[in-house]
Amino acid sequence: MKIKQKISKVVHWFSLRWQSNFFRKSFLLILFITSIPGIISAIAIYTFGLHSTENELRKVHLEEIDERAKHIDEQFSYLEESLTYWAFEPTFNYQLITTDFVYEFQTTEEIMQKLMILEGSQPLINKVDLYVETENGPVLFTPYIQHIDEQAKQEAYHSLLEQTNNITWNHTNNFYENTEYSSKLVLTHQIPGVTSNPFGAIVVSIDNKSLVRSLETLTPYSNGVTLLMSENNEVLVSTESSGSGSFTEQLISYITSNNPADRSFQLDWNNTTYSVSYGTFDRIGSEWTYVSAAPISAITTPIVTISKVILIASLIVLGLAFFLTWFASNRLYQPVKNLASSFIPASNSANKGTKDEFKQIRDRLDTLTSVSEQLEKRITRQIPQLRHNFLIQLTKGYLYDFDENALKRRMENYRWNVDDHSFILIDIQLTGLINSSKRTYEDDSLIAFAMANIADDITREYMDQYTVLNQYDMTASIFLIVPNDFSNLSNHLNQLANDITTAINRVLSRYVTITISSQKSKIKDISFLFDEIGKARRLRDFNNQNQILMLNEVEKEMNGQTLYYPFETEKEIIQCIRRGRIKEAEELIRQFFDELLDNSKKEVSVQSGMMQLYSTIQHEILLSGVDPVLLYKGRNMYEELSQLREIEWVIRWLMEQVIEPYITYLEDHTNMEMKLIIDQVVLYIEENYMEDISLESCAEYAGITPYTLSKAFKKIHGTNFIDYLTKVRMDKAKELLLQTNMKINEISEQVGYRHSYFNRIFKKHVGLPPSQYRKSRASNS
Repeated sequence: MKIKQKISKVVHWFSLRWQSNFFRKSFLLILFITSIPGIISAIAIYTFGLHSTENELRKVHLEEIDERAKHIDEQFSYLEESLTYWAFEPTFNYQLITTDFVYEFQTTEEIMQKLMILEGSQPLINKVDLYVETENGPVLFTPYIQHIDEQAKQEAYHSLLEQTNNITWNHTNNFYENTEYSSKLVLTHQIPGVTSNPFGAIVVSIDNKSLVRSLETLTPYSNGVTLLMSENNEVLVSTESSGSGSFTEQLISYITSNNPADRSFQLDWNNTTYSVSYGTFDRIGSEWTYVSAAPISAITTPIVTISKVILIASLIVLGLAFFLTWFASNRLYQPVKNLASSFIPASNSANKGTKDEFKQIRDRLDTLTSVSEQLEKRITRQIPQLRHNFLIQLTKGYLYDFDENALKRRMENYRWNVDDHSFILIDIQLTGLINSSKRTYEDDSLIAFAMANIADDITREYMDQYTVLNQYDMTASIFLIVPNDFSNLSNHLNQLANDITTAINRVLSRYVTITISSQKSKIKDISFLFDEIGKARRLRDFNNQNQILMLNEVEKEMNGQTLYYPFETEKEIIQCIRRGRIKEAEELIRQFFDELLDNSKKEVSVQSGMMQLYSTIQHEILLSGVDPVLLYKGRNMYEELSQLREIEWVIRWLMEQVIEPYITYLEDHTNMEMKLIIDQVVLYIEENYMEDISLESCAEYAGITPYTLSKAFKKIHGTNFIDYLTKVRMDKAKELLLQTNMKINEISEQVGYRHSYFNRIFKKHVGLPPSQYRKSRASNS
């Protein structure tokens, strides 16, 4: 009964396959040719296959080892390049020598974060430490900071700074013996970067387990062994299990003693034949050798056995032809069946009768092609964003290591045509409202979005290949790809800029500054276009009007211009701030900018004056004993000031964000009446410095006690009374020495000193006697 059921199942199985056209044709063909090729193939496999298989396996083994060794070498190279990049990180500069890592905890936290980022950047890294020799002694970040007190450990780490190479894998025995890296592979880089006087080092230890896993890929078969040796034939890492190191010793001995010319050879060991391949890694400061040994006898033995079986089976192939053909046809049909089942729905494949799988597959492919076209349309819609991201990566330097051809292929993938084309950048900057002095910040992002859309719509009428980059800071850039044979390109770009200006004026009621860069033919030079635009943008006139700047023309215009700065007005502004006169300070600031604009209206000139004025105000704040960081709550005031593009808003910002908070703070924390008294004393000193002035006489003049005057003077001006008086007299003496022909004794009387005492005090504060000071300055001029 069971036999009948099995026979019935076989018949049913065969009938299902017989319905297939492909199965029937393949079955009949194989049945016809099975008897003759079978015997011939068996003899050929047995006679020639074994030797050729061994050679082929060795060849494949060597090629596979080279490919995987290249991957491991690239991992080490990437690690070395990454460490070199981090060694140039501005955080690891000479300020670390004088840094109090406990007090300046933010710097400590930043260093710890960077070490942890470097540690997680590659799986080969086990741990990243930072060794620094500070004024307070050597410290080690692991990443947590710890002071090194042991003398032997200090000498071990100090040996890193005595290395001739900034980055190296080789270290002294003292370093390994007195540190925790005795059993690890270590890469170190001196900091900062390339210097002849390093003060620290970044220490990267390799994860042995990860390295072993990588080396295991060099052995494609089980029971194999992979070694990594130094140039001194010392084993750095081995995948061989502990207790069986004799095979490793045999490998090293054979390679070092015989020095085989062929990089691949066979080695017999314990009744096993190994295919051995080796090569080298060129590392910084050393050369490593990798050795891969794989058992090849385990592969050839089954081949010999199978070949004999095939030879014997082929002798009776005539009797078994039908069954072999049946089996072979089924094996040939199985891939077709699997392919058909993956393409054809189960409902269609279940239909009875003769079926043609290839026709069904073709119909299914037609359907998939339609779906693919739909996906292609979706990808097309994403192309603008991909182009935008590519340009951002290019300008930020993320694609610096790519060569010109690789960048060209990427741009072509984004469907840009770059052959015989050049690149131009147009910068659009909104500066101010038209016919309105009121400015709001709520709609800045919406205005920037509208500006980018306007630029996109207008540029489409002029150029075939372009990308608009919205910077979301009231600026946008248009990246253009133009043919090299484009005629009248300059006029074409000017017309485009005029149309964009007109549209923005009409729609957004804003003034526009448009800057047109030079023309570049190389893809790697595109990032320089953004740098040029950033510089040229600062050469615009610092006022509310439409401007179109051509880079070359603006640079010619700026040549020969000299920088003017109204120092006298600045002094008056500082005096008003000292006395808390806000309205007078605002009037003087307006006068200050009027004088700047009279000399040059270029943004680069005006902005330099803005920055210098703010620096002077901040210096005055520091002299008064107020911390600007606390006063302005940690804001980046320089960055805020650099973003202002209109004089009126610069003045408002200085008054509302800088001066008024400072005056309010002084009124809340300082006796303004005492400050006015001190200002009167300072004015009295500047007018009567040639007289016999003393702390007591000034206190009597001000109507307060000498003690109160001395304490208040020190608090407000940051220096004591006598030092301030001496400075005023010395400054006046320098002026008389350089600008008049008065004798030394006349000058000493003019500034309130006796002749003999004047020489001593002048030399003490200036470093030279009065006569030598006059001669040295005269010769320099």
